[in-house]
Amino acid sequence: MDNEVKRNIIIDHYHNPLNKGLLEDENYTKIRVNNESCIDNIVLMVKVEDGIIKDIRFDGEACAISTSATSIMIKMLLNKSVEEALIILNEYEKMINEQDYDESIIGEAIVYNEVYKQPNRKKCALLPWRGIKIIIEKE
Repeated sequence: MDNEVKRNIIIDHYHNPLNKGLLEDENYTKIRVNNESCIDNIVLMVKVEDGIIKDIRFDGEACAISTSATSIMIKMLLNKSVEEALIILNEYEKMINEQDYDESIIGEAIVYNEVYKQPNRKKCALLPWRGIKIIIEKE
């Protein structure tokens, strides 16, 4: 995927993020994640039923990378089993950390495959994924 296509996907998810806005619903598990070194501060809400991720919502203030990474993550993990989601999360983390990963599992998140070239942006790309991983590992 060329850099222009990547940039367009990131910008689209930044300007039109999926499932932005929180709900008042006790059936969701909530977590706040933030980066100490920048403005990124995101609240994630996750609804898991019978081992399946039924819904993910978010809100907060974050840069284009964190916001778009959250939106892409939501798109990729909705209706996945917790086990499937953990596989995707682990492969994504490997990609961001410049380790060998299975590209066929990464999907649209491949747009961040060169984020390591800007080390300070790695935290931005990992932030929402780190938060959801904490939630679903408890399921």
